[in-house]
Amino acid sequence: MELFMSSARPHTRWALAIGFGVVGALVVTLVVLAFLWPTKTAKAHDIPIGITGPTPAVSAIEQALDENADGVFAFVDASDRDGAISQIQTRQTYGAIVLSSGAPEVLTAPAASTTVAQLLGGVAARLQAQLTQQVATAGGDASTVSVAVTPVVSLSADDPNGTGLTAASFPLTMGGMIGGILISLLVVGVFRRLVALAGFAVAAGLLLSLVLHTWFGYLQGDFWVIALAMGMSVLATSAFIVGCTSLIGNPGIGIGAVLTMLVGNPLAAAAVPWQFLAAPWGAIGQFFVPGAANTLLRTLSYFPDADPSGQWWILAGWTLVGLVLAVSGHFRSAPSMHVPDATLDEPAENHATA
Repeated sequence: MELFMSSARPHTRWALAIGFGVVGALVVTLVVLAFLWPTKTAKAHDIPIGITGPTPAVSAIEQALDENADGVFAFVDASDRDGAISQIQTRQTYGAIVLSSGAPEVLTAPAASTTVAQLLGGVAARLQAQLTQQVATAGGDASTVSVAVTPVVSLSADDPNGTGLTAASFPLTMGGMIGGILISLLVVGVFRRLVALAGFAVAAGLLLSLVLHTWFGYLQGDFWVIALAMGMSVLATSAFIVGCTSLIGNPGIGIGAVLTMLVGNPLAAAAVPWQFLAAPWGAIGQFFVPGAANTLLRTLSYFPDADPSGQWWILAGWTLVGLVLAVSGHFRSAPSMHVPDATLDEPAENHATA
């Protein structure tokens, strides 16, 4: 008993114990704010919407929408209906208003954003109300007025509301973090860590694609391209964490986790378009792994005509930074780990005996 009591750690001072509790509460509050603040401050603004038709009609619609929803839409001129559809399919716009011939038509892209599709549905309803009133005032048959709402790019039947695609973004981010942390803690040796990263990326890409693409049907498009995107997404996060850890030790895990979970993930805009976030944070978020990965997977799944090269380069950039940090950390610590030649020449069994 005396030996046990003499080796026991002394009690923490009361002030220090209370301080730890307060610091813990502040950390939890910071995490909650990081996750919820972008949502709390999110507001539709500068959403690119195509518009085409006679100049007087286009000007009238733009003026009316600016009066009722100032700053919500940023109008992009389209040559005609086909041009507006092309803008949507290449992800230049989230929808369009077509005034070229007959009754107006509103084009939507639920696969790009169900929230914007709902906003455009409201625009269609207002247009119909205005036209109905005009026709009735002119003595015409108001029942013949109809503003069509046409979805150009719809979500899959397995994920009609897009909740599955949105929900998949957080586990993807967590998976990359977990892989990076485990490899940093359990694998010793820079080149062994690089091999572990490669194996983790390949296995995670294939398994996650089997679940989200083949089984659940949340992701569409070519299986192997989706698997490559998933693998690159988890590799970019895990490689950065491994690189930070190799360079500065275990504190690197904290740096990688903070940048990923408290900066990149809240700014990823997985549930709403990045234009909803306060400027310039929405645009900045697209340069972090979670934002680039979410945009890439949505593009590959539903927008084959869009150019995803920007997102591929961002993921490749984060991966390269992680690999460079890992190798730099190895050579930085190599001199302190030098073993005399005489020791290297000793037989392995001598080291084992020692």
